[in-house]
Amino acid sequence: MASHREQVLAALFGRLQGVPDATVRRNEALPVSVPAGGLIILRDGDPGEPDVTLNPRTEYYTHRAEIEAFVTQPVPGSQPGDGGGEEELDALLSWLSVKLNIDRSLGGLAENLTWSAPETSVLAIEGAAPILTARITVTIEYLVSDPLAA
Repeated sequence: MASHREQVLAALFGRLQGVPDATVRRNEALPVSVPAGGLIILRDGDPGEPDVTLNPRTEYYTHRAEIEAFVTQPVPGSQPGDGGGEEELDALLSWLSVKLNIDRSLGGLAENLTWSAPETSVLAIEGAAPILTARITVTIEYLVSDPLAA
């Protein structure tokens, strides 16, 4: 049986897989290329140190995972009138918001799910088209009774 931590992360990963046209991966290396519909990578992150209550012993985790979203920036001059991928990234982030807002308890596995505003940047890889990226920190709060099952 999977730990509670793994169940929570698997539920979050499943939620991300519902983003239309995007390719979704978990804990992958940075991409050299991005599929046409965009790429989303869930990074498991760190459960951190729990708050502990006694009688019965319960550990409350504030787990910080990361979602990275990627779209390819068009090569300047290749498609007149197109932007630099900002609209595509914005659409991908909008879909992430829709999927994350469906159920902030991840089907009862978490107490709460919150996320940060996106931090955007450009990833330049030699010999490849530039990639526009956004990083979102997702905080998942959950309770367990066994630290090894966290």
